[in-house]
Amino acid sequence: MTKVLCGLGLGLGLMIAVVGTPASAEAHDAYDDSQSHPLRLVAYLLNPVGFATEWLIMRPIHFAVSQPQLERVFGHTPHEDPFSYDPYRGEEPEGY
Repeated sequence: MTKVLCGLGLGLGLMIAVVGTPASAEAHDAYDDSQSHPLRLVAYLLNPVGFATEWLIMRPIHFAVSQPQLERVFGHTPHEDPFSYDPYRGEEPEGY
């Protein structure tokens, strides 16, 4: 009987702690007037379309044309190294 009362008291105490804890209702980003422009609503609708287009169409195309064997065929030039701060300068002439 004491175990049941102890468990019931523990459960009741946890419930009071969870329900009694104040919850704050805050947005993760502050609202300002730039978000009230009517074209912002259009941007909210078009952004997922652009994101999907980039990842489902443009990146696979870039992956295909940037293969070392196909770069000359498609005229692709590599970009800067993503792991360094040096910009890509292209092929420098001999003796430069």
